[in-house]
Formats: sequence, C-alpha cells, structure tokens
Amino acid sequence: MRITIVGGGIAGLTTALSLHAAGIRSEVRESARAIDAVGVGINLLPHAVRELTELGLGDELAGIALAPERLLYCDRKGGPVWEERLGRTGGYRWPQFSVHRGHLQMLLLTAVRRRIGPDAVRTGMAFQRFEEGGDGILVHFLNRADGSAAVEHTDVLIGADGIDSAVRAQLYPGQGPSNWNGVHMWRGVAEAPHILGGRTIVVAGGDPGDEFVAYPIADPPTSGGNAVLNWVLEVRHPGTADGLVRSNRRIGAPEARAGLDGWSLPWIDLASLVENSSDIYEYPMLDRDPLPRWSSGRVALLGDAAHPMFPMGMNGGSQSVVDARVLAWCLARDPDPAAALRRYDHLRRAPVNRIVLQNRALGPEKIIAEAAALHGELPAGEALEISRHYQQLSQATPGHLNSRPTWDVPRTGPQAAW
Repeated sequence: MRITIVGGGIAGLTTALSLHAAGIRSEVRESARAIDAVGVGINLLPHAVRELTELGLGDELAGIALAPERLLYCDRKGGPVWEERLGRTGGYRWPQFSVHRGHLQMLLLTAVRRRIGPDAVRTGMAFQRFEEGGDGILVHFLNRADGSAAVEHTDVLIGADGIDSAVRAQLYPGQGPSNWNGVHMWRGVAEAPHILGGRTIVVAGGDPGDEFVAYPIADPPTSGGNAVLNWVLEVRHPGTADGLVRSNRRIGAPEARAGLDGWSLPWIDLASLVENSSDIYEYPMLDRDPLPRWSSGRVALLGDAAHPMFPMGMNGGSQSVVDARVLAWCLARDPDPAAALRRYDHLRRAPVNRIVLQNRALGPEKIIAEAAALHGELPAGEALEISRHYQQLSQATPGHLNSRPTWDVPRTGPQAAW
C-alpha cells in the first residue's frame, strides 16, 4: 500500500507520522523548494496536544512551546471582560501549547525523516493533477528544480495542501475564490517583556477587524530578559474576495503604529512592540464554504484543504492534527482504502464543518463582541454558555477529551500486510 500526501505543512507531516504509527508507510510531496522555520505563532489546543503526545512528541513539543494557563478577553482599554483557564489548569489531562509555527513544522519534519526515512519528504514537487483508475492513482507533479514533469503511481492520495488546495480544486472545479470577511491580520513576533504573568493569551477589542491578540511563545533566555511575543492586529478594509490581493505584504512600522492608534492597553507598550518586531506581514482572514464530502474514491482532503476556517477559537491547526490521527485509524482498520476514506469522512466532516460555520458567527469571541455592544462586561452566565457551547461543538470539553478512547492503532491487523 502506497500513500502519497500532497503538502508538507503541519497537516501533511502529522498525517505521515500518524500513518507510520499505524504501520502504514507514506510519502510527502511539497511544492516549496525547501521547508524552513518561517511564520509566526500558533496555538495547539489540548485535543491536538493529546494526539501529538500519543505520537511520542510530547516532550519535544514542550521543549519548544509554552503552556498558557489563562485566556483573557478585554476591551480596547484593557479592561477585563471574561477569562477562563486553559490546558491543565482548565481541567484537561493535556496542556495547551503556544509555539512558533515554523519551529513546530521543523519538529514534525525532523520526526518524519527520523522515523520514516530521509527521503520521506520531497520538496519542489508541485501537484498538477491526478487520474484514478482501477489499479490505483497516477499523480502528476511539476519538478520545480528543473521544470520536468513527474508521474507517480499511488494507492491513496491525500490532499493536505492548504486553503488553496490544488487537490481540492480538481475534486471541486467550480469552488471559486476563498471567502474573505473584509478583515486583514497584521501579524508580528517581537522580543518584549512578559505580559500578564507570562502565561496569558489576551484578546482585546470587539468585532473582527477591531481586535488585538498577544501571547508569548518563548520565555526570556535569562532572568530579566525579554520574552518572545506573538501579536496580531486586525484591521477592516473594504472590498470583496474577487478583488483581494493576497500578497501578504510587509507592513512598515509607521503604518503599524497608525493602526494601533486609539488602542490603550496598560500592560503592554504597543509602540515598542512594533519597533521590536523583526517583520510584520498582512494576511487576509479567509475561509471556504463547507464541502459535501471530503473523500472521493481513493482521494481525500485533510486540514485546511478540507476545512479552512476563520481563526476564532484558535482551532484550525488543532483540527488538522485530529484529522490526521482519525485518517490513519480508519485506513488501518479497513483493507478497502475507499471504504476507509468514507469512514474518515463520516467521522470528521460534519463536526468540523459545524466549527467552520460557528467561527463565521465569531465562535467563542462572540463574548467580547457582545460585551463591546453592551459597552461593558457580558453577564457571566452568558459568557460561560458561549464558551461551553464552542467546546461542545468542537468535541473538546475536558470531560469528553479526558475520557475519549485513543486513536492509537495496535500494530496488528490488516495494516500488517501493507
């Protein structure tokens, strides 16, 4: 059994590791010429940390990440609106982790090459199209190193190639552009003093386009030094997705300072934060409409290729990790790959599609949006209900996650013959 994964990001690499743990070998094909430690911060919620821990990566992950203990919602002046405990302090058996996305990707890449082999990930291979027949799938790539065409035969094709997935585009040729809600995110990483005790994720403001987010992703190297803070400023711009320019342009310090004008947060020096940021880039806030299915024959979608979502609730990357584990579990339990992919679709698509739609309705950040509309705090009972509803929708309450059976696969059964 040969499985080809298109996409060498967090979703694709976690899929390769999950398949390997289930006794199934896979190969990753990545369009970029090299995989580098680039990007900004990402949060892994306890349901994702559980899966990575059960893949044997818990200690390594803890070595490159911080475990936040509190989520704090504030108004534009830093006044508290709502807070809740996170990770182990919130009753989970696993922590939540805040980590540099590039460092996480390199951890996964190293693990793939160590466990599967140095050639398990091949870069510079741009997916072009696939042809499914009775004896498997022919996958066409463009080798970006020399411009040559490459055709590979595989038994299962997994599209984990992100929001602009080329695999998804072939399955759904009329999908159109991504959905843009008119919000850009200015994202930066800066050395700065710890804020609010050093283990707090803070979300300030109200509606999308009027929010500021900050959290640490690394402690100071020495006592009294600066931590590394990930920060995001949301700004609203007029326009439609059809005319959206997705250049991820660099934001200069004067423009960033102007965007932060009017914000007054007593626990952070915003001007210094901007000045100490190595780079600030603009990203549109995008999602896509939920799909009626994630699999077709021996082809399936996973991660942002299947369910790109707005970042409310910090859930997109975490859901990709769970996707990978469930996919491997299904393929290991059924000798018919198409049937296994249908089972994966059945288990994951409907609940994750509900999260996509709930994030359009602001997800848990509905708490600060409603508080801003009231010009004060939301009643505690209403805020708690919004938070709990989102956890339940994500199948990630402490009670559910702590008691749910593992997605680990015993190394016996159908996969032993593959």
